Amino acid sequence: MPNLLFNFDNRFTRELPADTETDNTRRQVLSACYSFVKPTQVKAPKLVAYSHEVAAQLGLSTTACESDSFTQVFSGNQLLDGMKPYAQCYGGHQFGNWAGQLGDGRAINLGEAVNDQNEHFVLQLKGSGETPYSRTADGLAVLRSSVREFLCSEAMFHLGIPTTRALSLVTTGESVVRDMFYDGRPREEPGAVVCRVAPSFLRFGSYELFSARGDINTLRQLVDYTIRTDFPHLGEPSVDVYLTWFSEVCERTAELIVHWMRVGFVHGVMNTDNMSILGLTIDYGPYGWLEDYDPNWTPNTTDASGRRYRFDNQSSVAQWNLFQLANALYPLIEQAEPLREILTHYATDYQNKVQAMRAQKLGLNQYDESLQKELHKVLQLVETDMTIFYRALANISTDKGEQSDQDLFTIVSDAYYDLDSISKHDMTRICSWLRQYQHHARLDGVTDLARKKAMNSVNPNYVLRNYLAQLAIDDAEQGNFDLIHTLLECLRHPYDVDERFEKFAVKRPDWARDRAGCSMLSCSS
Repeated sequence: MPNLLFNFDNRFTRELPADTETDNTRRQVLSACYSFVKPTQVKAPKLVAYSHEVAAQLGLSTTACESDSFTQVFSGNQLLDGMKPYAQCYGGHQFGNWAGQLGDGRAINLGEAVNDQNEHFVLQLKGSGETPYSRTADGLAVLRSSVREFLCSEAMFHLGIPTTRALSLVTTGESVVRDMFYDGRPREEPGAVVCRVAPSFLRFGSYELFSARGDINTLRQLVDYTIRTDFPHLGEPSVDVYLTWFSEVCERTAELIVHWMRVGFVHGVMNTDNMSILGLTIDYGPYGWLEDYDPNWTPNTTDASGRRYRFDNQSSVAQWNLFQLANALYPLIEQAEPLREILTHYATDYQNKVQAMRAQKLGLNQYDESLQKELHKVLQLVETDMTIFYRALANISTDKGEQSDQDLFTIVSDAYYDLDSISKHDMTRICSWLRQYQHHARLDGVTDLARKKAMNSVNPNYVLRNYLAQLAIDDAEQGNFDLIHTLLECLRHPYDVDERFEKFAVKRPDWARDRAGCSMLSCSS
């Protein structure tokens, strides 16, 4: 396979303890960070799409990516020299409850590659078969969830949001049985494998498991490894460095959640095993984009009653998850107060960051509490598309004289789902806020053109709306992958205006309001 040349370093498996058992059977794995396991062979793999940017970062040419060797390797059928596939062992809190050992139940890490810039990347196949951590599942993935993960990983990167990446999407030529609605009606769906790429796939739950088991030796090994490999700027591991490291993890997590809030992204399942130690968006399951501005919305059907992971609660959940990480690290530090202080600082840090972000979304130099609070209420008066509203708001002029309510409202009217539902009172309140906004923008002394440019650099024109992903899935399940490629191209430039993709910058159609995959999703994938 001359086209696929990687330099594999594999420092994770080289430096950390392995599972001493080699049988690929479900079990509790003790005092080990991973288990060696090979991907399951598939019948008829077919390359659907790949990310040119990720390929280039890994040093892969177009010819290499479009070769049969590439498809065979990234479906799990073949291993390259230097690949030592393994599944990670970790635990986690799920919906607030300790779940014990979880681990990579359907993800297999092929190896850790080093590119010409000496950057390390773990190549991980999701949906590549059983591991010791699969519990009662089959370790496979269906096409619908794989399309969503592939597209969203790349969309988030181009939005400027820290994330794991996706190199490739391959169908397996085999069927996978899933009960999508958990209603006792399973059906066969096309299977697929996504190759995910990240510097590390370590999660909060990676550290929690060893701490919960009282395996402090392995915990220390893992923490020291993490600091030396992914946080080398902090210096050699020590108690002080552990605290500095935890503080940086908190800061990265705060930055991540602020980005999610900026674009209206809702993760949907912020369990501690889905929280990256590097502050990356990880594990794209039942995620969704806030279309109607509803702070209480969650895309996860499992979360529909409690709404733990709703849009407006993501920062609080992140802090709760960080608290669990602090508990896990305590045996190495044995000082509660510094950990408490760092967690308290997280809340302050997040608040400062989110206020700065909200001012930026309005193109203003300063955050104004009353203006933002009223906007939060105005956006909920009637069904309002968050993405379209902010893009339209950039077109408001501060140079014109007094405008009528109708003229002012027309500028943002495309953001409203049902214009007939807007009462006179609502219209007056919306326009009153728009005039307040004009006043603040005028005081800033920035030209309308400069303000518009600044706003459009942080408020995307295109996001992976839930219904767009579902349309791509519908086509893909019929063997047509054109929309996947079109969306991938569109989402490479989310802040631009491109007439080729104008139809992707509109409100959710009415047919998608309650359709599965367009409104809420289950964890069945």
